[in-house]
Amino acid sequence: MEEAERVELTVDAVAPGGHCVARVDGQVVFVRHALPGERVVAEVTELHRGFARADAVEIVEASPDRVAPPCPYARPGGCGGCDLQHVAPAAQLDWKTTVVREQLSRLGGLTDAEIDVLRVSVAPLPGGPLGWRSRVRYAVDATGRAGLLKHRSHEVVPIDRCLIAHPAIQALPVLGQNWPAADAVATVASTGGEVVVTALADGTPTPVDLPAGPAATDPAGPSPAGPATVREVAAGRDWTVPSGGFWQVHPAAADTLADTVLALLDPQPGESVWDLYGGAGLFAAALAARVGPDARITVVESAAEGVAAARRNLADLSRVEVVAARVETALARRRITGPVDLVVLDPPRTGAGAAVVRDMIAATPRAVAYVACDPAAFARDVRTFGRAGWRLAALRGYDLFPMTQHVELVGLFLPPAR
Repeated sequence: MEEAERVELTVDAVAPGGHCVARVDGQVVFVRHALPGERVVAEVTELHRGFARADAVEIVEASPDRVAPPCPYARPGGCGGCDLQHVAPAAQLDWKTTVVREQLSRLGGLTDAEIDVLRVSVAPLPGGPLGWRSRVRYAVDATGRAGLLKHRSHEVVPIDRCLIAHPAIQALPVLGQNWPAADAVATVASTGGEVVVTALADGTPTPVDLPAGPAATDPAGPSPAGPATVREVAAGRDWTVPSGGFWQVHPAAADTLADTVLALLDPQPGESVWDLYGGAGLFAAALAARVGPDARITVVESAAEGVAAARRNLADLSRVEVVAARVETALARRRITGPVDLVVLDPPRTGAGAAVVRDMIAATPRAVAYVACDPAAFARDVRTFGRAGWRLAALRGYDLFPMTQHVELVGLFLPPAR
């Protein structure tokens, strides 16, 4: 095979990353814009040692789960933001469930029977598959036009609307505005009803005011605005967070995850808590309401914005301590010490890692809730827990990112005695 060559092939199973697997003359091909069982004409986009990547550009025999993508830019050569717009919503949930099961088996070391006991599934969130994304970062091309990136590329695709963006973001004139001095434009529509636009140039954020109504044509661009913080509402509290800081992008995500962590951990009055990779302190606040005012809660966060947000937003909770440190450093250097009753792990996409898992287990908590945004990283940590005698006792999957290949998991780990 060669790049840009077109080959007819039969698509096999789904794979992580929004692809399906196929084979041509024994060579593995990862095909986007396809579905299992389909016969397609695929155009080769990349060649690597041992495998190739391709886009399905013609559907010869379609799957019954195929639908017309609602967005005209969700196509081969178009915007790379959505992986699954060609897949019916219910089939998207099945797709993600399959990926989770495969990773738990291949990387997590669980048997099919152990996975079956967990009843692995991915549940939708309220609101449907479009209009959910409350934070959208647009790239800006050399001519000053805002758009989104092609898959695995820095090429900007100019668009007139992003259908998965929150309606308040879709209503902004960002995509009709010229951005002569910006590299990117970040937009936020908070659950508190605020909308913020920030221009980024060489990594420096500048909040901007955009005019209402038709897009402005002033070549100088939009004017500066005030400080970029927004109000979010979750876990029965108001939160003030930097617009560029981390917060869940689906409006229902924060409450869904907090409620799930509470349900799985079943916190009791007086129990001590570690909230590791705690961000602004969402899980710490939710747990504080259950363990009571006398229980000790420790939040560990390394990002300066997150530390400041946690200290500001949790200031009314006198028994909450916010530790500014990397989690692995805080554990290894005993910046935090056990024993502890409950732990929440909410690591970045790379996962907690073996060292963090081992050091956390050494503190002998009675239960750990693990919030994961990458099934592969989560599965690798499942194997580490298992080698220490811990078991994955429950698992919940949520479709926090409809139309994309991403999925969120919340797992409950229990020690051998339980």
